[in-house]
Amino acid sequence: MAMLVCLIGVYLSVTHWDAASTLSEKDTFTTYLIVFYTEIIIAGLGAFLLIRIKKKDYVAPWIAFIVGTHFFWLVDIFKDPSLYMLAILIIAITVISPWLSKKWGVANSAITGIGSGTVLFCFAILGLIRYLLAS
Repeated sequence: MAMLVCLIGVYLSVTHWDAASTLSEKDTFTTYLIVFYTEIIIAGLGAFLLIRIKKKDYVAPWIAFIVGTHFFWLVDIFKDPSLYMLAILIIAITVISPWLSKKWGVANSAITGIGSGTVLFCFAILGLIRYLLAS
């Protein structure tokens, strides 16, 4: 199912490659890049520090937390309030993953990856449905 959603997304992207998007606006794209690279630096520094203090099990939740906060910034850029829900769900997963990993005896990265992946996949399906309904 994930492969099908991916292929549909690739097809739609390729066939609409020249269509204008919100990132076509120079100021918006510049803001997006500044936020994106700032998040990359913060995520990398946090991961580095977690590894240095021997808390590498928290790297995956940390990175997912940064990804979750990233969606808050995207709300204004893409004019899509549903990104608030995506951000909240991803952040919630990062908060509960250490607790669930201890309870279930699995790595934080397993809970973080499965939870975040599931939420992102569902959001991709929702986006596809919204696109098809708008067309």
